[in-house]
Amino acid sequence: MRDALGEVQSVLVLGGGSDIGKALVTKLAAGRCRTVILAGRPEDGMDVVADAARAAGATTVEEILWEATDVASHEKVIGDVFDRFGDIDLVYAPAGILGSQEAFDKDPTFAALAVDINLTGVLSSGLVVARRMQDQGHGVFVVMSTVAGMRGRKDNYVYGATKAGLDVFAQGLGDALEGTGVHVMVVRPGFVHTKMTEGMEAAPFSTTPDKVAEAIVEGLAKGSETIWVPGLLKYPFFVFRNLPRAIWRKVSDR
Repeated sequence: MRDALGEVQSVLVLGGGSDIGKALVTKLAAGRCRTVILAGRPEDGMDVVADAARAAGATTVEEILWEATDVASHEKVIGDVFDRFGDIDLVYAPAGILGSQEAFDKDPTFAALAVDINLTGVLSSGLVVARRMQDQGHGVFVVMSTVAGMRGRKDNYVYGATKAGLDVFAQGLGDALEGTGVHVMVVRPGFVHTKMTEGMEAAPFSTTPDKVAEAIVEGLAKGSETIWVPGLLKYPFFVFRNLPRAIWRKVSDR
């Protein structure tokens, strides 16, 4: 349970090798978070994140196997974390793949895999998390969306569709949990400089894992439902979402 100062003491990361996850657990552990559970695959680089968490002050750090696509295992894997550690304040879900529209166009099975990882896996796990947090009477589930999910554009519409679905799921889940003591926060960053975007041309208003982590920590303190990173992005996207499609096609080609 959060301490007397309202700070997170335990966190489960679904997608434990994430660069943003690493930045977040480092910031949390530098505060009052002492339990860090990283869920993912060994090949995703969870060891690096675990070492960073320990160096920052976490005293209980564990890596567990969690496959986004193995939905049949989510109940047991996530339930075991809650059973063994007794109380999880925060579950952060950065799990996902980016891919490219060209690759998705050439291989529809790859596109379907992106849906399974980015949407289905987090949705399945999120429902388990929500139920377990209701049982303990508190907790925050932080879902990693993106501005790419706000409106489809031809150069990333498969990826954008996965995140649009996830964003709607998170909003609805948050509304369903209102009054239960469980809170859902949606994070909508723009282009983030991570290993996933390495080699890509940065978009305007690009940001870093540290900046996203800082925004998440601030959002947790404020009880925010949605955060944009950087915050200025919410203004142009309010306009973009309401542009006529003919105009949007021209704007999004730039």
